[in-house]
Amino acid sequence: MEQPNKEAAQPGPADSSVPEAQTSTLLTVSPEETETLAISPSLLDPNLKTLHAVQPTSPSGTQFQLNGQPLPDPMPSQEDGSEIKKVPTQESVQIEGDDAEPPEPSSFERSSDPAGLYRAPATVYDRVGEAGARKMHKFHLYETSSRFYLIGADVLDSQYRVLKIDRTAPPGQLSIVEDDITYDKRQMTELLNTIDDGNRASGGMKMKCSTWGLLGFIRFTEAYYMLLITKRQQVAMIGGHYIYQIEGTELVPLTTGSSSRFARDRNPEEARFLGILNNLDLSRSFYFSYSYNITRTLQQNIILERQAVLEGKPHPNRDYNNMFVWNHFLLSPAVDTIQNLYDWCLPVIHGFIDQSSLDIFGRSVYIMIIARRSRFFAGARFLKRGANDLGYVANDVETEQIVSEMRTTSFHAPGPRLYASPSYTSYVQHRGSIPLYWTQDNSGVTPKPDIDLNLLDPFYQPAALHFDNLFERYGAPVFAINLVKARERKPRESKLLTEYQNALKYLNQFLPADKKIIYKPFDMSRASKTRGQDVIGTLEMIAEEVISKTGFFHNGDQEETEPQLQNGIARTNCIDCLDRTNAAQFVIGKRALGLQLQALGVIANDNVDYDTDAVNIFTHMFHDHGDTIAIQYGGSHLVNTMATYRKIDHWQSHSRDMVESFKRYYHNSFLDAQRQEACNLFLGNYIYAHGQPMLWDLTTDHYLHHADPRLFMRRSRRDYQKWFTPELLEPRKMPPPTLESSQELSSKGLGSYDDYWLEYYRPLTLSSLKMVYSYRMNSTAKYLPGKTMEIGSKYDYSPFRPRRNVNDPESPGKTKTQRKGVTIVDPQSDIDIAHSQLRPTGQEPVIKHSILRETHSALTAQPLSSSASQNFIPADKNLMTQWTLNQFYNNSLNPSITASEAEEYDRYVSHPINIPLVVSSEFPADAHPDFVEYVNSVGGPMLDANVDGMVDDEQLARAQGKNWEVSEEDVKYYEDFLVVHNDPLTVNEEDGGKKRYKAYKQWLRGKSLFKQSKVDPEHKF
Repeated sequence: MEQPNKEAAQPGPADSSVPEAQTSTLLTVSPEETETLAISPSLLDPNLKTLHAVQPTSPSGTQFQLNGQPLPDPMPSQEDGSEIKKVPTQESVQIEGDDAEPPEPSSFERSSDPAGLYRAPATVYDRVGEAGARKMHKFHLYETSSRFYLIGADVLDSQYRVLKIDRTAPPGQLSIVEDDITYDKRQMTELLNTIDDGNRASGGMKMKCSTWGLLGFIRFTEAYYMLLITKRQQVAMIGGHYIYQIEGTELVPLTTGSSSRFARDRNPEEARFLGILNNLDLSRSFYFSYSYNITRTLQQNIILERQAVLEGKPHPNRDYNNMFVWNHFLLSPAVDTIQNLYDWCLPVIHGFIDQSSLDIFGRSVYIMIIARRSRFFAGARFLKRGANDLGYVANDVETEQIVSEMRTTSFHAPGPRLYASPSYTSYVQHRGSIPLYWTQDNSGVTPKPDIDLNLLDPFYQPAALHFDNLFERYGAPVFAINLVKARERKPRESKLLTEYQNALKYLNQFLPADKKIIYKPFDMSRASKTRGQDVIGTLEMIAEEVISKTGFFHNGDQEETEPQLQNGIARTNCIDCLDRTNAAQFVIGKRALGLQLQALGVIANDNVDYDTDAVNIFTHMFHDHGDTIAIQYGGSHLVNTMATYRKIDHWQSHSRDMVESFKRYYHNSFLDAQRQEACNLFLGNYIYAHGQPMLWDLTTDHYLHHADPRLFMRRSRRDYQKWFTPELLEPRKMPPPTLESSQELSSKGLGSYDDYWLEYYRPLTLSSLKMVYSYRMNSTAKYLPGKTMEIGSKYDYSPFRPRRNVNDPESPGKTKTQRKGVTIVDPQSDIDIAHSQLRPTGQEPVIKHSILRETHSALTAQPLSSSASQNFIPADKNLMTQWTLNQFYNNSLNPSITASEAEEYDRYVSHPINIPLVVSSEFPADAHPDFVEYVNSVGGPMLDANVDGMVDDEQLARAQGKNWEVSEEDVKYYEDFLVVHNDPLTVNEEDGGKKRYKAYKQWLRGKSLFKQSKVDPEHKF
């Protein structure tokens, strides 16, 4: 039998008062307690190894007696043939509260009752790594005057482990001891009681807090701090493994004494570092999982798991992608001190995770979007642009969409075939800044600063390093979709367009013909503002070409479902990698969604239409994804959404876009510097050192994100031609599944490979279905009509049927109301009146077509009822300004006209209809009005003629009243124009008195030669 670890249970320097085992003591038990003592110990400890380990004597030698007689063995052995009865107790079943997963953990309940210690089994220990030692899901922090004790528990609260942290270590040193023993609840209680008794002289042991996980350790100028997760929330589930979002953290200093006293005595620099760290909100967009590697894609995880099974390992090594582990710097101090680091510390990603459900006539399909932000070259919008000299780009985000059918929960297929379930598919995209040396100076007040290409590298080393990293992560080919502007009045984004094209042209000349980087430029901003341009259609053609080359991941095996792997990636960028990039990624993701649903056997074709429930919920998820990425990088939500590019609710979204633009400008101008300092401190880009400048004294953080220039000569120079790694261009391969026999798997247990059963189904826990995460997630059920749906009406419940806008009167489930209208007909001529008089009685009149173009849409007005017309008295229209609302209403429903209006209408109807609509004229259409007036005044008035060709008397009288003779002054003025001098361009002194040089004389006096007038700056000549 294993003995407990003495290092973990041994008290510290102040723990010298541990009481020794007392001698045998007589304990009298009342008859009422007899039933309690007879409870089977196997129920109190489900992890009891053997029934023979139970002893009727307590470990301290205490003999329990009842009424003066020794207490019989409460757990008889099976050798005597007696039957073992299991009595259900309250401790056997856990009852949940209002929430299936409470956001805050409950504290560990330990008891010092001797009877409770007696009812537990004898000491049986497991080593870490043996069967039965599971992952820890809950932690409890205890403190003494000299140490912290972090107690880890599994999901069933049946197995525990201990981590001892020394509080008396010198500043700058971290002293941690990990106990490799796995304890049960009784053993854990005994251990804590022993430590508590040993520290009675110094205040004993107290409960500090209960946490969901440990993020790591960080130090500024003095002692270390321990960062704990105090609140969490379920956001997704994949393969039976939950993914959580951090909602609360606590920073615990590893110092002696109380935390409040340490807060009073800390130096000003320490307090300022803490204030900077608080600017990074860890309760938003940080995620972790206990049993699923969220730092890698689903395809990578399945390949690693299958490879481990082939090698005979139950699990692969903890191969986390450090690029997305945002607490990597916090884990570095504990790498050398904690043997099983990731059993205690949880890797955390920063980005976005959301999951929704498609309800398809009883079948559930889960759609999950995971966005992982890189920790390299991370920061705010204008402060992190382009790439650094290590090949890492700004705003580097990996987006994965996982579509799975929930016929089975786990990753395993029947057989059993481990990690071969054909119900899981995924597709991965990438976004990142243009991999060149370029920056933007945001020190002024310009919302769009100029773009500066700081360094022109003829060999494009940052771009080479970046694309080689993409080959390593995703394979080939790589689609470079560039959405920056191509035509601008003042070259700004177009400068990067030309340089980016030159970089890809240089890199492609050394790649194999079938592995070249495929460049796809598209000026999306100009196309969206140009009439006739189809932005979505162009993006859909690009998406079709991308997915046909890269493919998508579909799990399976060679027996029933042939697995598919994604080889290559679509890399999308605009100038900020926010608005346009998110819209383009949505279109590509929508195309992949159709192929994924077809591969799962959900739909027959490979395309899903817009305005369906499936695409609507996918649009909302991608919109939230874009908003989160935009807030992290730019400080505001998306400015241009899919509704903008699809031109849906354009006027409603215009004001929203303006508000978001202002918010983004405000954050970039005033708050980005604080956010950048917090990122540099949390990620370890800045580490305090004595004698070095403080973080807030740095004028730039350029040297924090680039390689040390003093080490530049020591670095090995990469080949300018063979800039890529040839092995990374090879296609990915899926390891074959291993067919485990049922007998072998039963002996090992599925929990040795995947413990999803305990985490997802929670045995011995009473759960309410409405509180289970699968019933609480967002789904397409919210788009279904409610109880207001008419009984007997037909409604297609398929989430793949296009539906119109709810405001559309022709949308399903909405009755179409007939609108009132009036048919406008042509006025009747004399011939029509004569025909109407000759029409026989009772014959229906022939309805003429309306003068409106769309005659089919004109509706005939309903006649007023006779009772209403007889009882209604029209109001005086001269007093319309004094009408009441009821008078307006009644007069509108019963229109009436006055005698003068009727007379005016009669004159309009009796007007001759043979007047020509086009009157011929000798003047051109664009003749100047002054010219027309001059001709009329010289040649006579343009007389209007009536139908008989006679001249109107009034016009003739006006014409006779005018003087049509030309004066002598005008004749002389005209003769001067006919005289042409030898030098007509020279102005002589005798020309000064002439009228034609009046403007010239005014110019000589200092006045303007031209007439001042307002000029439209937008007018194009």
